[in-house]
Amino acid sequence: MQHKIKHFGCLLILMGVVCIAVIASAQNSAQIPTPPQAKAVALVGGTVHTLSGPAIENATILFDNGKIVAIGSNVTVPADAVSLSIAGKHVYPSIIEMVSNLGLIEVDAVNASADYAELGDINPNVRAEVAINPDSELLPVARANGIGMAVSLPRSGLISGKGALIQLDGWTWEDMALKAPVCMVLNWPRMTNFNSPWVRVSPEQQKRRREEQLKALSGAFEQARAYQKAKEAAGESGVPFHAVDARWEAMMPVLKGELPLWVNASEIKQILAAVDWATRENVKIVLNGAADAYMVTDLLKSKNIPVIVGGVLNLPSRRDEGFDSPFALPLKLYEAGVKFAIAGGGSWDVRNLPYHAAKAASYGLPVEEAIKSITLYPAQILGIDDRIGTLEAGKDASLIVTDGNPLELTTHVEKLYLQGRDIDLNNKHKALYKKYRQKYIQRGHVAPTDSE
Repeated sequence: MQHKIKHFGCLLILMGVVCIAVIASAQNSAQIPTPPQAKAVALVGGTVHTLSGPAIENATILFDNGKIVAIGSNVTVPADAVSLSIAGKHVYPSIIEMVSNLGLIEVDAVNASADYAELGDINPNVRAEVAINPDSELLPVARANGIGMAVSLPRSGLISGKGALIQLDGWTWEDMALKAPVCMVLNWPRMTNFNSPWVRVSPEQQKRRREEQLKALSGAFEQARAYQKAKEAAGESGVPFHAVDARWEAMMPVLKGELPLWVNASEIKQILAAVDWATRENVKIVLNGAADAYMVTDLLKSKNIPVIVGGVLNLPSRRDEGFDSPFALPLKLYEAGVKFAIAGGGSWDVRNLPYHAAKAASYGLPVEEAIKSITLYPAQILGIDDRIGTLEAGKDASLIVTDGNPLELTTHVEKLYLQGRDIDLNNKHKALYKKYRQKYIQRGHVAPTDSE
């Protein structure tokens, strides 16, 4: 009897947690995605930071049908266009988060809200974009700080699957997917042992696990190449039709050099092993995390391997490193001529991405380079800089209007446009702020403003 009661109690708790997650996710469904741009829009009188050239003061930026039509100080605005004065304001390209789980998780502590991991070590067939939750509360929070696009990634096993670049507004994943896939995620095995009191796995077991993972990785690529060879030969005399295997089919763009592997590798031994392996396998890679990338900048530059700095607001990797090692990493990559982008990572904290770039700027990275590291350079690494990353005629009208430099904590993002659509910047954080401000106004602790 007690056994049944115990299991019934656990079931009730589980149902309660799931209900909380579902209710929390559903609350934001009232925020309606913005329809496609219907009329031309002209933003007049602001400073436009194109990032493809010098800033243009007292400029007009005109966009229609989701594309930028013209930028300059003498732009003719059509009579039927919506003209908005932005005197004293600044216009920048929309910010891009390179490493996130946005849309794939809602509450870290609630497993039922997470959809970024699959069972098994080899899952190249996984597609992040089809699992995106357009009603996530986290999307409006990121948008409110100027992040209009993000790469959402699976993150389990060795080969996790394919990541996608999404716009943070839309009814469905098809609406939101800007480019999919953009990468195949590879989690490189740790090449050194953990030697801490809290680690309960012996060095021998760690070594054995590492060898098993490397063997599994090599085996996966061997099977994928064998599948590729068999598929290409199918139909030839005496060669039978080869059945489709979703896992190895997903690997074809990687083997052909059309899709890069994003290798999660931070320590130097991981980086060296991954670069050596990629050279032997003749595949394109992008290093993600890469805390020790500053040690091998010549190698990375010679092989044209981009780096995604996995967060600047971090602690040093080792006890004997300088406290500023993560803050100065972007500067070291910049000075060495290594292509890089800055990522914040995560889901709920994606909104802090501009401040990762700001920290790098405070430790020597030129301010414009810091801004490019979260706009233009991500677009270049993703191979979509013909559409986003800078403000130029013919590109997507995906931009932000601010009252200052977006790297500054005191700056407010006043407008966000995605392909010309004026995106709602309200979110749960703002709603709760307004709610509890009213509480203190009603109790006489805070004086209301004229608009309240």
